[in-house]
Amino acid sequence: MIVRFGTLLVCVAAICALAASSAHGSSSRDAVRTWRKAREKVIVADFVTLLSMPNVATNVADAEKNAAYIEGQLKARGFQTRLLSAEPGTPPSVFAEMKIPGAKRTVIFYAHYDGQPIGQRGWITNPFQPSMRTALPEAKTVDWQNSTGPLDPDWRLFARAAGDDKASIQAMFSALDAIKAAHIKPTVNIKLLYEGEEEQGSPHFAALVAKNLDLLKGDLLIMGDGPMHQSGKQMVNFGNRGIASLTMTVYGPTKPLHDGHYGSWAPSPSVMIATLIASLRDEEGHILIPHFYDDVAPVAAADKAALAAMPPVEGDLKHALGLGRNIGPARLADGYLAPTLNVRAIHAGDEGPAAANAIATQANASIDFRLAPGETPAHTRELLENYLTQQGWFIVRDEPDLATRVSHAKIVKVVWDAGGSIATKTALDLPASKAVVASISRTEGYLPIELPIVGASSGIADIVNLLHVPIAGVSIANYDDNQHAQNENLRIGNLWDGIEVYAGLLTDLNW
Repeated sequence: MIVRFGTLLVCVAAICALAASSAHGSSSRDAVRTWRKAREKVIVADFVTLLSMPNVATNVADAEKNAAYIEGQLKARGFQTRLLSAEPGTPPSVFAEMKIPGAKRTVIFYAHYDGQPIGQRGWITNPFQPSMRTALPEAKTVDWQNSTGPLDPDWRLFARAAGDDKASIQAMFSALDAIKAAHIKPTVNIKLLYEGEEEQGSPHFAALVAKNLDLLKGDLLIMGDGPMHQSGKQMVNFGNRGIASLTMTVYGPTKPLHDGHYGSWAPSPSVMIATLIASLRDEEGHILIPHFYDDVAPVAAADKAALAAMPPVEGDLKHALGLGRNIGPARLADGYLAPTLNVRAIHAGDEGPAAANAIATQANASIDFRLAPGETPAHTRELLENYLTQQGWFIVRDEPDLATRVSHAKIVKVVWDAGGSIATKTALDLPASKAVVASISRTEGYLPIELPIVGASSGIADIVNLLHVPIAGVSIANYDDNQHAQNENLRIGNLWDGIEVYAGLLTDLNW
């Protein structure tokens, strides 16, 4: 009886604690929501200012302007700030810190302020002149400044970096303002790290982190990059795949040849590059390079369970994307813990008005590998090049001269992109992992989707592996935000939800 009574008391206490915690999360959310509803146009106007700043990382001057603006915003909110760089002439990262009296944990919030290049065809607006519109395909212009009542949460702000990744920066700015106005104290020490060249592969980020290990150390890193789940529900991910990418060029005759006179005799680079690519992967996406899967880490039981619990979205996705089939696993996320080989582009000869009935002199292909946990860019390079050599290809790094061309039947120039990264992954059952999920549950009122790893890659692996810190990805952008493409956009309702989620993480995160 005593044991049962004691157990009952413990259970009742646990239930009461859970109820009290949920009530705290709900009251904080309501306070943040009330603040936001009174300031929607001000928030959007601030976001427009941030999005209006060109931010392609190859233009360092633009990156510096973005960094200076973000640093100023954080200083105004009481942060101690610094601009960090790996070396002169590289895009800076913004670091900011706020120490909270009594806090026992330090959380690093990461995002990147740079965006993809803007040269894609089909932009319906200037990428750096943000435009409020309805969703694609209609994308009708909305006069949000003169609208009455609440802004429609389904309206979208079109601009480069709207979803990837300035959305989480604006959400953090607004979350900080909201909790200050509501007199809600953060429960953790806050460090912010906003990178300036993530979309260029973070070529200097590892060096930057290595120079500032003491400054950047913490107990948890929350990454704000990437889109939410396709179901629209809030999702937490615990890592991302690595990447290695390259360009391959194959060679035919030294000058274009009449394909009638020479088509049955001279090798065609167009056919050669197609044959080479077809030898690397099959139609189902399986990579055919020997031993490519040997390093892939086994999938943990907890990861399998989390993947199995994810809501199905594949049928709707196929319809939305016009796909008659999928390759690989039937469920999208089931493929994230395995590597992929994607052909980014193939080019040979000319088309349209410039097309000629001729054999081209060369052809090239751009390829990227998304790497699973356990794989490395270095070993990926070794495996690919060993395979090419075994298939009779002679590898060069520069344009081959005439002597080289006539001495080898099949020549391929292999140029690897700078950088590359390994995968990073945090266990779902760590106390910090559980704390993030619990905080979002209290804010949203439902259990968020747990994704063991996302399919994308990021230089964030550098900070995770150098600092030995667990990572949780908390994305807020709509899944159909067109990141990396023309007409990138953010659904306004996602920004509202993101403000609440980030406010919750600042004020209701404990482990």
